[in-house]
Amino acid sequence: MNQSSILSLENIECRHAQQVVVKEVSFELKAGENACLLGPSGCGKTTLLRAIAGLEPIYNGQIHIHGQLCSSTNKIVPPEKRHLGLVFQDHALFPHLSIADNVAFGLRKLSRKEKNKRLEECLELVGLAGLGERFPHQISGGQQQRVALARTIAPKPQLILLDEAFSSLDTHLRRSLARELKELLQAQGIASLLVTHDQQEAFAMADYIGVMHRGVLLQWDTPYNLYHQPADPQIASFIGDGHFISGTIQRPQNPEQSPNVSTVLGDFPIANGNTYLVDQFQDQEPVLVLMRPDDITPNPSSSLRARVTHKVFRGAIIEYELELANKESLKALFASHHDYPLSQDIGLDLDVKHLIVYPNKINL
Repeated sequence: MNQSSILSLENIECRHAQQVVVKEVSFELKAGENACLLGPSGCGKTTLLRAIAGLEPIYNGQIHIHGQLCSSTNKIVPPEKRHLGLVFQDHALFPHLSIADNVAFGLRKLSRKEKNKRLEECLELVGLAGLGERFPHQISGGQQQRVALARTIAPKPQLILLDEAFSSLDTHLRRSLARELKELLQAQGIASLLVTHDQQEAFAMADYIGVMHRGVLLQWDTPYNLYHQPADPQIASFIGDGHFISGTIQRPQNPEQSPNVSTVLGDFPIANGNTYLVDQFQDQEPVLVLMRPDDITPNPSSSLRARVTHKVFRGAIIEYELELANKESLKALFASHHDYPLSQDIGLDLDVKHLIVYPNKINL
């Protein structure tokens, strides 16, 4: 374990009725870092968060918080002694207490003067100054979540855990709150770990994202690297809505030169950052080529053509599904003034500087 880590997981395994739901998960979180566990329902992310909080036992591995062993196969420190904050999706506010009393609930050991000062600070931080006398039923869902956040940060924990904390809010409010919370936590020097199934929420909130699938942590990385250098085809298809087209490796006679990949869109060099080592590919080997929606731009005069098969207007952009000459499909995002009707044949330009290639031996 790194001595600077505020949270460290080593080969964590969790089971429900002898069924493995989290398998050999390891990662570290340093002071002040914001991280996220991202994945679909049932992937094990909430179970893992509950294990970190001390609400679930672990079958194997170790969890260290603040450098102290908190969970192992024969030890579990109770949640109230782990010195961390918890925020749940249902807010868990006390309905009979005012906003001020809810926020001050964890400040009972402070003097009245210290408590009032910290209370005012926290309400100001979450944008609820002047609302302390109201009760939870008198404010909106977004404001209730802000109260829950203020109550959590009031005792100045070094680490907070958020379990789908914004899922009950509408999409716009959820993502704006995630951005605001990241700034708030950075200003307070508090580390956080959020569980979510919403990619955009994760991108807005996290310095690091762990993508989970069937209890396994597939990749722990920055949002940029997850998008541009996904370690696994499942990550590539899950993050950023990646699409795959078929290709064939073309190795040059000069072994010092990098191979190309031949596709219906043309021949392209394999990116230096490709997850799979270039030397693993054989000449004429079939591969899958990852194409992102932002790799494609419209160009009426281009010789590269595709047919519009589906479109969704999203305000500033239009999301298109395009059919290529070999019947493979791509997704593209064009500025909304590029408005093409269904079945129209359109010209395309490509920006494939970050082309990623995988062996064509997988089931997505």
